[in-house]
This record gives sequence, C-alpha cells and structure tokens, in this order.
Amino acid sequence: MPTSSASTTDSARSAGGGVQSLERAFDLLERMADAGGEVGLSELSASSGLPLPTIHRLMRTLVACGYVRQQPNRRYALGPRLIRLGESASRLLGTWARPYLARLVEETGETANMALLDGDEIVYVAQVPSKHSMRMFTEVGRRVLPHSTGVGKALLAGLPDHEVRALLARTGMPAATEKTITTPDGFLAALADVREAGYAIDDNEQEIGVRCLAVSVPDSPTAAAVSISGPAGRVTESVTERIVPVLQQVAVELSQALANPGPGTPNP
Repeated sequence: MPTSSASTTDSARSAGGGVQSLERAFDLLERMADAGGEVGLSELSASSGLPLPTIHRLMRTLVACGYVRQQPNRRYALGPRLIRLGESASRLLGTWARPYLARLVEETGETANMALLDGDEIVYVAQVPSKHSMRMFTEVGRRVLPHSTGVGKALLAGLPDHEVRALLARTGMPAATEKTITTPDGFLAALADVREAGYAIDDNEQEIGVRCLAVSVPDSPTAAAVSISGPAGRVTESVTERIVPVLQQVAVELSQALANPGPGTPNP
C-alpha cells in the first residue's frame, strides 16, 4: 500500500529532514563518549529522554555492527570499529586544517600546528612548517602529555579543575625541561591565566629554546587547538600581542569551516 509506506517513511524522518533513528543512534554514541565510554541503559534513558525499549533496539543494532560492545556487567561500551572511523576522521581533519595553518605561517612566520585531546594525551594531527631555516618541527601523529605544551594548556583550560586533576593523576607530570610545571596546583594556576588571557603559552616547557602560543578551536566537534611555535628569540613577548589575535581569528574561521556540513546534502 503506497500511502501507508510513504507515511511510515515520513514518520521516520526527523524535524530536520534526516533519519530519526540515525540521529538517535549517533546521539547515544556521543552520550557514551561524554560519560567516559561505558554506560548503562538506564543512564542513557535518563540523559537522552528516550524510552528504554527504543534505546535497547538502537543499542542492539550498534552492537551487531561492532560500534558498541556489551560488557559482562551488562553495561555498554564504545566498540573497536569506531577506532578506524576516528583515525580516518583525524587524518581528514588535518587535511581540512592545512589551509588555515598555512595562513598562520604566512602571517606569523612561524610553524603552525593543530592538535587534539585524545583521551589523556595530546596528538598532533597537522602541521605547516615555517619558511625560516631555523624552525620547529613536530611529527604529525606524535603524542605528548598535555601539561608541558601550549596546546595542552589551551585544551585543558576548557575542563573543570576536578577533571584536570584526575587527568594529571593518571598521567603524572614528568619534567620535559627545568621549566615544565610539575605540580597540579601550579598547573591549575596556569590554566586560570589561560582562561583570563584567552591563549596559552609554552615557555621553554617542552623544549628549551622554544616558545609556543596556542588557542582552542571554539565549538569544535572534538577538542582541538591551533598553535604557532618557534625559537624563543623570535617568539618574544613583544610579538605575542600581534600573533595572538591572528591565532584567535584563524581558530574561529576553522571552527566555522568544521561546523559546515559541506556544499549540500544528498537529495532523498
């Protein structure tokens, strides 16, 4: 019966024209990630407002596809198939960011980086090197602890202090240089400065002779930051006032580009 079929299809569409069950499934995955990767059905129902039978049906499908695992304790955890999606998305994110990093290099003269907060670590996903013969280089894919980096400070400044303390307790705070902050109280004080100033500084804390300025990418779909780094003799306090507004503007433009779903959506 064509009329009945059309009505069923329409009822499965969301108010925005998408497929409601897909939107709900992705919302549940994001809620699981926000909760640390493992939740119970009752928790998902309370946070999402969806009835338990609906959540159970969606989770059963996600488990069958490998995107969610059911634990022995009957709770649900994010599944391993998401890793491949995340890795591919990270590579593409770096590709999308490169034009914005290139603009940072053009306007500041220093190497530009983009980094993400991945679990308890910072991972660099894109870089455009400075044109100077003496320049900084960080391998794309490199992972570092956040407490000794400008991008780490910029990203952790967006978290509540108790979450930062918990992260630092898990990772420890080893000194990369004699200037690395190695106490939670000292680091939280530095994050307060980041929140007030609107940018973060790594002043010889990751590597002696290197300074870095970083800002978070506002409203990014995943926690991200952009930075410039260079020899301390060039990235001086006097040029910081000129560079920071450029960083902040590029971060806003990158955020807008990431929020844009593309030139169009497929026709139904």
